[in-house]
Amino acid sequence: MHEMSLCESILQVLEQQAETQQYHKVKTVWLEIGVLAGVEVEALRFSFEVVTQGSLAEQAKLEIIDMPGQAWCLPCGRNVAVQQLYDLCPHCGSHQLQVNSGDQMRIKELEVE
Repeated sequence: MHEMSLCESILQVLEQQAETQQYHKVKTVWLEIGVLAGVEVEALRFSFEVVTQGSLAEQAKLEIIDMPGQAWCLPCGRNVAVQQLYDLCPHCGSHQLQVNSGDQMRIKELEVE
């Protein structure tokens, strides 16, 4: 399950930023997760609880912000909404879509002490 390694990376970022920004406890983490990012949210929540035990983020609340998928259609030149990879363009039916958002995950905001 790659959600465990994602949570380990998140914790690493939190620990690095704690030194830089002088905080000692994380209360809430807001994550933006794109619909095309391939992240199973419930597995991520479980992994976050496991990975953060005994850390500065132990018992931190994890808030998920869902981000829509967007792609550029090469044949018709439109930016279109997509729900999954390999969707068809709703305007021309083409498969030639270049994803330009909704395939990433990032820490948007933290509540810390």
